[in-house]
Amino acid sequence: MTPDSRNCFVSISAKDKQIEHSEEFIESRRKHSAVESSINALENHGLDRCLDHGLHGFERYVALSVLARNIQILGHLLQQKELKKQKRRKAA
Repeated sequence: MTPDSRNCFVSISAKDKQIEHSEEFIESRRKHSAVESSINALENHGLDRCLDHGLHGFERYVALSVLARNIQILGHLLQQKELKKQKRRKAA
């Protein structure tokens, strides 16, 4: 197939189609979405710009950002758990 003036597309081979429909490829694509979501969350909480200098500073900055995000997620999970407890108390 060739590119059309209205639509630009490329035909993929049967081998590529087989790979893209494999369970491993689909699972990897799902994980990629999760990773992109995590990266976006880090960027929204300060990792969009590294103010430290050098590789060591960058590594420290990333590690602390990931730690902070994990603490935030744990806090959210604890809040949800507490809300469920409160709802059960009200229902009882």
